[in-house]
Amino acid sequence: MLDELKSKARRDEKLRAELLETRKNAQPLSAFCRKCRELGYEIYDMDLITAGEEFYATMRRSTNGGGENSPMLEGEDDFYELFFAGLE
Repeated sequence: MLDELKSKARRDEKLRAELLETRKNAQPLSAFCRKCRELGYEIYDMDLITAGEEFYATMRRSTNGGGENSPMLEGEDDFYELFFAGLE
């Protein structure tokens, strides 16, 4: 859903501006998720947070047996930040 939304926002400057504006909110993640739902994407705060954490945990388990010697994967667990990095 985030990839589809990002693709739309890259083509639509108004949508892009609206999504970027959510980052100025006192609770930017909640504002972003509200905007997503307004646009028809059922994205909720905890779903977005846990999706990133689950993805990161899977990545950790898949490298070197997932033990303490697994490399740190910077930024790989934050889909919210990755979304905006690709939009800006």
